[in-house]
Amino acid sequence: DYADRKNNRKPVVPIHPELDEPLREILGETYGLVIYQEQVMAIAQKVAGFSLASADLLRRAMGKKKKKELEQQYASFSAGMIERGFSADAVKALWDTLLPFCDYGFNKSHGAGYAVVSYWTAYLKANYPAEYMAALLTSVRDDKDKSAIYLAECRRMGIKVLPPCVNSSDAQFTPTGTDIRFGLTAIRNVGSNVVTSVVATRSVKGEFTDFGDFLRKVDAVVCNKRTIEALIKGGAFDSLGHPRRGLINVFEPAVDAVLDTKRAEAIGQFDLFGSLGAESPADDVFAVRVPPGEWDKKVLLQFEREMLGLYVSDHPLFGLEHILGAAADMSIAAVHAESAEEPQSVTLTGILSSVKRRVTKAGAPWASVVLEDLEGSIEVMFFPTSYAQVALTIAEDAIVAIKGRTDAREDTVKIIGSDVILLDTSLGPRGPVVVTMAPVRCTPPMVDRLRDVLATHPGTTEVHLRLVNGDREHLLQLGAGYRVTPSAGLMGDLKALLGPSSVSA
Repeated sequence: DYADRKNNRKPVVPIHPELDEPLREILGETYGLVIYQEQVMAIAQKVAGFSLASADLLRRAMGKKKKKELEQQYASFSAGMIERGFSADAVKALWDTLLPFCDYGFNKSHGAGYAVVSYWTAYLKANYPAEYMAALLTSVRDDKDKSAIYLAECRRMGIKVLPPCVNSSDAQFTPTGTDIRFGLTAIRNVGSNVVTSVVATRSVKGEFTDFGDFLRKVDAVVCNKRTIEALIKGGAFDSLGHPRRGLINVFEPAVDAVLDTKRAEAIGQFDLFGSLGAESPADDVFAVRVPPGEWDKKVLLQFEREMLGLYVSDHPLFGLEHILGAAADMSIAAVHAESAEEPQSVTLTGILSSVKRRVTKAGAPWASVVLEDLEGSIEVMFFPTSYAQVALTIAEDAIVAIKGRTDAREDTVKIIGSDVILLDTSLGPRGPVVVTMAPVRCTPPMVDRLRDVLATHPGTTEVHLRLVNGDREHLLQLGAGYRVTPSAGLMGDLKALLGPSSVSA
């Protein structure tokens, strides 16, 4: 609304006719909208007679969203306005305008600073998408939940995030044309000294042609079994043409032999052969024969996730978005973003990436599981009563829908689980996403918001708009520009906008 009012696309409408003149000086520069915290305080002083200290307490109460505090503040606010001749309708209109402010409001200096940073980041994302997203992924490399969200955003933008590679990766995420290459330091058990050595060796001696050539060229510090195993499982040798399973079968004896050879070379044991022009015995050591045969996709992805903390080259949930979206009422990322203090009933979908069965002090079994979708992960706890109902259903790699309630009493949001449903992943796409609403709700602002939601989840699935008015209904097929990916995030956004029974897929 701010941009529309500023550019004369929408009129400047007062919060309430009675408040037009009293608030004109305070809200004039922001076109009748409450934007800054200072405005909230000034309004409370002007129309409710609050002191500066009392107005600051109101600002803080709104920021904390404490229900009891807000009720107390409303009583004083309402009484102050009524005492100054404002009607109950004006009081309600103003309070209903101020209350949502706490979800976005900053003080003026912060607002200006964040606006500049927002412009910078928007410019970079629009004009240098691969470079910007690579820097963003590097900045959250230790936060797997945020990394998953940004990887999902890369997929939405059409940016490929390529697995780590000994020939192409640097230490951090780097742009490669229109793609992004995973950094080597993101691999578990691969230290910064190893990465520095690999990158330096590659720049001096050239790219590695095969696994044996890699062992020949790198320093002994890189030839650590734990490190080599991590590089294999993380896919860093894929570009050399070797199957990961084959490398796992031969790397240990190869590393042992190479280390012995490198130690011998270090003391000059093979100098005689070189001076005589003869082939060194060390040459055979670097001719590593890698047997054919690869793990199946499930095992490949399990190891990839173990080493990288994320699924990168593929994901077990790819192609199942329509199933996950139909069963969920919001995405995991949305749960983390809301962080509501009051418990909220939710249904989430995804894959169980971890299952830990435990026992209480009283000897009752319970479980803690990690549910992961395409945008993030969350811990779900099944305490003894609910665990007894779901014990046989929860297992690692199961694709499920979990019902429960949010718990935000600690720093991180968790779910207290009540039920688990195994999802039928054999179902193909069931057709278009159908959005149901009453014709009276099809106002220009609502249509704009619906358009924004659909644009945020682009894909190939058609969207139908079902207009229901009593016994009459009319079905509209939206154009190709509004096709979507029927993910849990889309379903959650649509249900939040139009109601829980407004969408089906």
